[in-house]
Amino acid sequence: MKTIGIVGFGVIGQRWAAAFAHHGFDVRVHDPDPEAPARFAALRDGLFADLAELHGPAIAPGEIEVFDDMAEALAGVDYVQESGPEALDLKQALLAEIERHVEDEVIIASSSSALLVTEMQARCARPERIVLAHPFNPAHIMPLVEIVGGEQTAPDVPARARAVYDAIGKKPVLLTREITGHLALRLMGAMWREAIALLRDGVASVEDIDRAFIYGPGPKWGVQGAFISNGLNAEGMAEFLRKYGQTYEDIWADLGDATLNAETREIVATAAERLLQDREALRADRDAAIVSMLKLIGERGPL
Repeated sequence: MKTIGIVGFGVIGQRWAAAFAHHGFDVRVHDPDPEAPARFAALRDGLFADLAELHGPAIAPGEIEVFDDMAEALAGVDYVQESGPEALDLKQALLAEIERHVEDEVIIASSSSALLVTEMQARCARPERIVLAHPFNPAHIMPLVEIVGGEQTAPDVPARARAVYDAIGKKPVLLTREITGHLALRLMGAMWREAIALLRDGVASVEDIDRAFIYGPGPKWGVQGAFISNGLNAEGMAEFLRKYGQTYEDIWADLGDATLNAETREIVATAAERLLQDREALRADRDAAIVSMLKLIGERGPL
């Protein structure tokens, strides 16, 4: 496998392209927007600098070419990463069109964050080679890729896709069945719902809610995850559950049931916006910190 096709060159597609090229794959991109190459050119040096810091300098980086014609872009590719807008009708049409321009054995992976593969592959002539491979943002440096097939996906395709992401230093996980939001977004969604409820109910400020996570579970969960971290807080998981199980039951019974109605949206937006004044600086600091943390996790983390 030498050449990756990418369809859609927005925030996710740009970072996929950089990640694959850094690890030696040639990348052929389709995006009909004539401004897409210029937008990527403005980001390219920074993306590759992040990747070099995380993975080391690219020994033989691949080429990245952008085409406005899909057939030309996908000619001869060995794997396709679809990264179009998050809309079911569009995804169905896009995947069906991609099929017409690649060989029958080529896997087509969607970057969708919430759509189900079974629904996305419904209009495909070869649905057995359609799989979901959802990255986390910023996708060029975040290691997680969530992989799951749909009802018509061939059993071997998720594992074959996993090997592709292993080859570029990602940390893929395989889901054994489809579920809305996959794994990480569901975990994040549960935490964020409670954070919103705490803010809405006046329990703490938005700054202190974020601070509680950053300096509480954040470092431990970031290094070892929830199960290992909690198990180490006692003499194994059975002991942890015996000692603290009732505490968690009490917390779960009292968790907030936040909904993003107009009033709650206003509360959250007003409180959080004052923390987001210099977005570019915050993004730069975030990416630099992520690279540093991931290097440490790679050295010390167990998984």
